[in-house]
Amino acid sequence: MRIRRAGDAALLVETGDLSTAHRLNAALRHAALPGIVDVVPGERTVLVVAAPSADLDRLAARLPGLPLPEDAGGDADPVEVPVVYDGEDLDEVARLTGLSRDEVVQRHCGATYTVAYLGFSPGFGYLTGLDPALHVPRRESPRTAVPAGSVAIAGPYAAVYPSRSPGGWRLLGRSGLALWDVTRDPPSLLRPGTRVCFVRRESL
Repeated sequence: MRIRRAGDAALLVETGDLSTAHRLNAALRHAALPGIVDVVPGERTVLVVAAPSADLDRLAARLPGLPLPEDAGGDADPVEVPVVYDGEDLDEVARLTGLSRDEVVQRHCGATYTVAYLGFSPGFGYLTGLDPALHVPRRESPRTAVPAGSVAIAGPYAAVYPSRSPGGWRLLGRSGLALWDVTRDPPSLLRPGTRVCFVRRESL
């Protein structure tokens, strides 16, 4: 674990791997150390944002001694995402992978995913665990508008678009699950470490 200053009021912890980043994020939120105002986990890092009055050197000295949980996800059941697999890029993904449409769907919904981190737009979770056979590049020309609920893949990640936005990921299908809702506490259904599984549906 390497700890570096990130400006005047933050520390960047380089954990080296996704699991440790998730476990440190969980430990920090559980410990509620004084002076910390936010914790932002990444794929191999955790940004610890402190109050302007906080002693960063003292805070940095405490981080390596925090007990990390064995499993950041705890015993929570995976979030189930119902999907109708009728995406615009399903045939293209089949061609790129050498699989049939049905094989693409089976491999996509046959895995259990973990939210690596949130980014791009509110509630957008980058999901790890995608079958390596489905690792395909992004579209050469991104779409100007991808509908909310679109289920997509790109590189080693899977995702669900929480809102209408531009995007270059390959669209496999669509879901009616609300991933971002400002009336919900917290608004994002997903958070780093959350497990996710996709469930095939004929209709929503």
